[in-house]
Amino acid sequence: MHKTTAWPLALAMICLIVYASLYPFAQWRDQNISPFRFLSAPLPQYWTGFDVAANLLGYAPLGFLLALSALRSRRVRWAVTAAVAVAAVLSLAMETLQSYLPSRIPSNLDLALNATGAWLGACFAWVLERAGVVDRWSRFRARWFTTEARGALVLLALWPVALLFPAAVPLGLGQVFERLEAALADALANTPFLEWMPVRDVELQPLVPIAEVVCVALGLLVPCLLAYCVVRTLPQRLAFALAIVLAGIGASALSAALSYGPDHAWAWLDLPVQVGLVLGALLALALLPLPRRGAAALALLALSIHLGLLNQAPADPYFAQTLRAWEQGRFIRFHGVVQWLGWLWPYAAMGYVFVRVSRAERPRGSEK
Repeated sequence: MHKTTAWPLALAMICLIVYASLYPFAQWRDQNISPFRFLSAPLPQYWTGFDVAANLLGYAPLGFLLALSALRSRRVRWAVTAAVAVAAVLSLAMETLQSYLPSRIPSNLDLALNATGAWLGACFAWVLERAGVVDRWSRFRARWFTTEARGALVLLALWPVALLFPAAVPLGLGQVFERLEAALADALANTPFLEWMPVRDVELQPLVPIAEVVCVALGLLVPCLLAYCVVRTLPQRLAFALAIVLAGIGASALSAALSYGPDHAWAWLDLPVQVGLVLGALLALALLPLPRRGAAALALLALSIHLGLLNQAPADPYFAQTLRAWEQGRFIRFHGVVQWLGWLWPYAAMGYVFVRVSRAERPRGSEK
């Protein structure tokens, strides 16, 4: 039996919704009014099509994943109703908490749109189940993936989303050292512990072209190796690696289009990046026959090198300007959702492959 990936993806979606709904988590205050007052308030006089679409579509994936996880487990009789109820309670909790945030305005219209979006997503999952698509996916998954593929599939599903957060180096996820250093220095300011922090002799230096090539190549190779840990046959690995390459390029182009405009969607594709993409694809092709346990071990090594190189470089000025544009523009919630994925995805992948490598060998005749 395969464990469904819909449930952990639903949990991840809930975490992202909570973050996007309560961002920036600052200046909490009590207005001395009931936090549920917005429920009986008149409908908002000002709204935009973007707000309606964001609230409607933002909860549709959650409703879909909750209903799908219930349908796959066969434990919840009323899957659509249960999914909508959970999503509606979550939306009510978020709107209520927004009453204590000066930068957010709770709205009964948002609550209705969130619940409607969840209902649409849940109905879509129910239609797919009735049409037999869910069963066909189960058979497809049994042919393509090992029985313990859920963790890898969740990480691979989140990887293109993580790439939407602007990266200083294309496909370079997990560049957190400079931010952590600054945050720690701010937290320890005016305390004797500030002197305990190590002091660098020189400032972080930008990556030289060869280091950028290696970072891009490893950034593409890591998800391929992650897939090799759970995909069964050589032709299936080849097809999956091709899909990963296309998804990585497409997500990076979409990120650039959102950041700089559609005319600059391919501005990131300079010569070092092109060489890195080709090198990463060739390495993924050469490592197709690698055993699953070997793929996990090599992924752990690739992640260590990738993060080590990436975190020795600073964010360039253009990258900082990009972040300010996202943080000050209408992508504020979207930025808040994906920035944590961009920072944490490689560390979650490192934990996953570490567990696979350290797991005891299975008896002969079982899966590697």
